[in-house]
Amino acid sequence: MSMHVPCVTTHATKLPICIPTSIAFKRYKRPWPKDVGFPFFSGNLSSLNKLGLSEIASPFLGSHQSPQMEAQMGVSIPEGEKYSKELDVAVRVVQMACCICQRVQESLIQSSNGLIKSKEDDSPVTVADWSVQATVSWVLAECFGSRNASIVAEEDVQTLSKADAAGILESVVNTVNECLSEAPVFGLAAPKKPLGTQEILEAIGRCNSHGGPKGRHWVLDPVDGTLGFVRGDQYAIALAMIEDGEVVLGVLGCPNYPMKKEWLNYHHRYYRFMSKLSPPTAESWDKGCVIYAQRGCQKAWMQPLIHDGKKVVGPNSVREIRVSSIDEPALATFCEPVEKANSSHSFTAGLAHSVGLRKQPLRVYSMVKYAAIARGDAEIFMKFARAGYKEKIWDHAAGVLIIQEAGGVVTDAGGRPLDFSKGIYLEGLDRAYLNYTLTFSG
Repeated sequence: MSMHVPCVTTHATKLPICIPTSIAFKRYKRPWPKDVGFPFFSGNLSSLNKLGLSEIASPFLGSHQSPQMEAQMGVSIPEGEKYSKELDVAVRVVQMACCICQRVQESLIQSSNGLIKSKEDDSPVTVADWSVQATVSWVLAECFGSRNASIVAEEDVQTLSKADAAGILESVVNTVNECLSEAPVFGLAAPKKPLGTQEILEAIGRCNSHGGPKGRHWVLDPVDGTLGFVRGDQYAIALAMIEDGEVVLGVLGCPNYPMKKEWLNYHHRYYRFMSKLSPPTAESWDKGCVIYAQRGCQKAWMQPLIHDGKKVVGPNSVREIRVSSIDEPALATFCEPVEKANSSHSFTAGLAHSVGLRKQPLRVYSMVKYAAIARGDAEIFMKFARAGYKEKIWDHAAGVLIIQEAGGVVTDAGGRPLDFSKGIYLEGLDRAYLNYTLTFSG
């Protein structure tokens, strides 16, 4: 029985996933463990081709610059393209969202009292989740009209509206208004007066779209990787736009992900401690980054964060990114989730060894894994979710498009593109046997 699951790989390398492109190959077939659900693979195409895992990511090129964006934030946007305005706004509001998250995370590290709640499924949700969702919802409605801002997002207002959440709601209101008052720093209009509690609840509640195959839908994960966030580690803000079932733009804000790959050799908490002794430079880990792309441009870009309105990003700070060109399995690095509850580490390790991967995995919270692949810090992303877990579109939409435009190809294990037209879940992922071809260039 064939296995159709999400995978990612990069196109410029020789490590193939599920797509035989070289001379020598062998079949790899094994029963699918009962407790393992849908796998995701990600990395450069050449490497995935060698691995025979399935085509996921490949590097493309191209760059256009918008003088208006360069003048204010240094954002490189494809001028004159169909979605240039939408991408412009999306990058700016994600920069704002990163600012919110950094402030809340600093507060969480000092004391988590009143800043975290548990949802019905016991997963954590923070002031940052609701504040980002309210801010993004308000900005999109102001820029494109509330009727044109259909938003699919992770959080709802039920938990926040309960009587025992009054304290956290007050924190959300204060956080949102503080951020919106600084909107001009990011090239966006601020409200004429602070938003009231009901207005903020309405902004969060508007994010109740279920997406689908028709029309335009924004897709938001306000804080992807909440566990990483509350632990002072990696997390991401993910915003994408889907039109008629196809992802057309994606933005990833990664506040704790270093601009320079070299900083990945150091643990984030250690760096935070050291930075208190010696203030970080502009190119340091603390800078963070925003990565973005638009369908059809064959390019993706990265820019540093704006920190507390102190420094506007200049045009020379924006740079194009591409997936890795590594094409030897033994040299390739693969990403996987940190939490064992989100992926079967043992199964992934066995698969990695079978296809020739020898390096230790890069375990990262959230969609930061997609950022790592897109800018060439790693070559493959493998995720084997537990049985019964359903992948949601906000956990993948932005990252998938960015990898594609940075030179990658994203498919399931059967070589099919991921389908974002079925609503809030990635549907059509069968679970039976993992059956794919391992291909080795020879």
